[in-house]
Amino acid sequence: MLVRQDSIQGSRRISNYCWASLILIGGLGFFLAGLSSYLGKNLLPFTSASQLLFIPQGVIMTFYGTTALLLSIFLWFTIFWDVGGGYNKFDVDSGLVTVFRLGFPGKNRFICLKYPIQEVKSIKVVIQDGLTPKREIYLRTKDNREIPLTRVGEPLLLSDVENQATELARLLGVVLEGL
Repeated sequence: MLVRQDSIQGSRRISNYCWASLILIGGLGFFLAGLSSYLGKNLLPFTSASQLLFIPQGVIMTFYGTTALLLSIFLWFTIFWDVGGGYNKFDVDSGLVTVFRLGFPGKNRFICLKYPIQEVKSIKVVIQDGLTPKREIYLRTKDNREIPLTRVGEPLLLSDVENQATELARLLGVVLEGL
């Protein structure tokens, strides 16, 4: 029984939780500071935001706070829905490769791509070092489509990318490109 399934981590990462929390706290602070300047009351216990002039400081603080709160809500929904999460399944017995990912709610919430192993041309590795390193593995089909198999985010170790790509190419019986 030759079946390999790799899980792909989506939006539920520690860094996303940290960013969403920091933006929420900062946005709430800016919004309450702007609201304090409008109402003339201190809504933040550790500052004297009521002494700010509403125009222009209070308006700008309220605008920045609202923008940050909306961005934070978007990030929390993205984490809740685990956008980008899924799995890659390579089933040699049934001759099928399945790439499954979660998206945003709606028509494309569940993205499921299935390819017969006979349609797989190669496993392609893209390695780019520099300021924004790129270490990705693609499934390349005979009609030259490239389907990403690695997760988005922090790059994998070079040895891990090479080992994963080599194992996949061996399992599927295809060539390895890019190394």
